[in-house]
Amino acid sequence: MPAAFNFIPMLNTLKLPVMYVIVLLMLFACSEEQPLQNSDPANLLVEVTIDPQQNGDIQIVASADNTTEYQLRIGNAQEPQQSNTTGIFHHSFANSGTYTLDVRALGQSGKFLRESFNVNIVIADQQVPLDHGYISPSSWEGYTMVWNDEFNGNTINPDYWVFETGTGCPHLCGWGNNELQYYRQENAWVEGGVLTIEARRENFQSSLYTSARMKTQGKKSFKYGRIDIRALLPKGQGMWPALWMLGNDITSVGWPRCGEIDIMEMVGGSGRENTTHGTLHWDNNGHSYTGGHYTLPQGTLYQKYHVFSIIWDQTNIRWLLDNQQFHQINITPEHMSEFHQEFFFIFNVAVGGNWPGSPNETTIFPQQMKVDYIRVFQKN
Repeated sequence: MPAAFNFIPMLNTLKLPVMYVIVLLMLFACSEEQPLQNSDPANLLVEVTIDPQQNGDIQIVASADNTTEYQLRIGNAQEPQQSNTTGIFHHSFANSGTYTLDVRALGQSGKFLRESFNVNIVIADQQVPLDHGYISPSSWEGYTMVWNDEFNGNTINPDYWVFETGTGCPHLCGWGNNELQYYRQENAWVEGGVLTIEARRENFQSSLYTSARMKTQGKKSFKYGRIDIRALLPKGQGMWPALWMLGNDITSVGWPRCGEIDIMEMVGGSGRENTTHGTLHWDNNGHSYTGGHYTLPQGTLYQKYHVFSIIWDQTNIRWLLDNQQFHQINITPEHMSEFHQEFFFIFNVAVGGNWPGSPNETTIFPQQMKVDYIRVFQKN
């Protein structure tokens, strides 16, 4: 990607092993300026249970003293969607996402207590099947597979991958792009033959979002060849997934002198989630870059898996989507010598930044990039 570089409980993500997720939220109302009256509501307790079958069903149980009515609002609703005298609510969400719940207890005095918080809903039947989309062959004529990760098992292979964590500070705050996320290893996992990198809306270390960034630096690097990466992309304003490469000499010469190959970048937001971008960055008496893009004739990159590829040799780098070439760059000029050395891989999902802009009220969290495999082939 360019330039190489209050408390909200997040409920019921795919990684949680517990059968039920319960959040206890207590609010003791009373003002030092207005002493509690016998008819004022007090001691509001809210319990939220999310069905472990991932069908979007939740139950909310609220209780408070001196209460005549309970109300439930979802999102920015001005009027309650549900109200009763029991404090027990049931609701079914139709779509995965992060939703704000507002629970109120009204007293005889006309005053009320409220507790507002977010719940994270993931609906299992909305997950895209692994076999939905293009699948590339495991061999190509004239090439030999020299490395691959099929993401089988239940752990990310430490012989292949290491994690970058934090915000890039103090030397590269916002990772050089004014990004908003804090990278954590906990936001990436392997399950069901797929690597998942998840971006979440959650407060962590003064950041409003978390995600993951993993790389093969010091583990696996390559010069030339065909690279196929099968992936399903996230969606939403502010999402910025990337599958890319940096030159091994970045630690000695820095960026952009090390060179950067962006195999895939997608800019989240309405009307942009059907386009993949391929770009080169290098140094030519200053930062230089060039690239191309391809827009799907129909559909988006989050509706099914696609294979993002480059074919890289001594003369050219070519970009392909589902084995259809859409761009090519000649790398023989002397000022592009960066692209004749070994490069390592980086997978990440950024949130916000100079290119996509920040998430807004339309952005649903969590968002996930799923990678089925990465395969590296070199000529015989």
